[in-house]
Amino acid sequence: MNGEWITLEVDDGTRMRAWAERPGGGDTGAGILLLQDALGVGEHIREVTGRFAGQGYTALAPELFHRTAPGFEGGPDRIQEALEHIRAMTVDGQSADLRTAHAWLASQPAVDAGRIAAVGYCMGGRAAFLANAVTPLAASISYYGGGIAEGLLDRASHLSGPQLLFWAGQDQRILPEHVRAVEDALRAADKRYASVVFSQAQHSFFNEPMGRYDADAAAQSWALALEFLRSYVLEK
Repeated sequence: MNGEWITLEVDDGTRMRAWAERPGGGDTGAGILLLQDALGVGEHIREVTGRFAGQGYTALAPELFHRTAPGFEGGPDRIQEALEHIRAMTVDGQSADLRTAHAWLASQPAVDAGRIAAVGYCMGGRAAFLANAVTPLAASISYYGGGIAEGLLDRASHLSGPQLLFWAGQDQRILPEHVRAVEDALRAADKRYASVVFSQAQHSFFNEPMGRYDADAAAQSWALALEFLRSYVLEK
């Protein structure tokens, strides 16, 4: 990885670290807002940020726990601690963080401000959906975004770009009725979206260190994500 930690000033007066990676290959002129899962901006999230940089994106992964646990990097043994930090988050605070991270990407000379997307995992999947409502994204991708159905359906009409949703068919927390509720809200709002269920995958199927990794679902979702971004970001 060839990234670096930077510090951003959020408009509520807080300071937020973020992991930034520059394009490692051909420069696409596009940016990726890479949104963490419950375990923080740890090695896995930094590796995924680097993967997108390798595809030519300027990528930024902000620390969404910066108000309660700056520098938090957890493993499966710290899930309960992570849940406490998730419960302490607010929509207003997270919206401020997302706007700040988006503004940093838009300010980069290598980034076309009209070609920025968000990609997020678990709690980051929810954050990617929210980012699509509070920033002018070209597209957004949510992996198993818990809490969208319970708390963000009223934001569906505000989405700025097409939304791709990945779900795990064996998810014990995000149930089929939650998936249907999100799809129904997007359909009612007449938004462009795609919703993909990997029937045998479990929650966190993209995250190899978590132990529920599904190599097929991870590889297929990665290919679909890149194609989605090509269509709605790179060719915009």
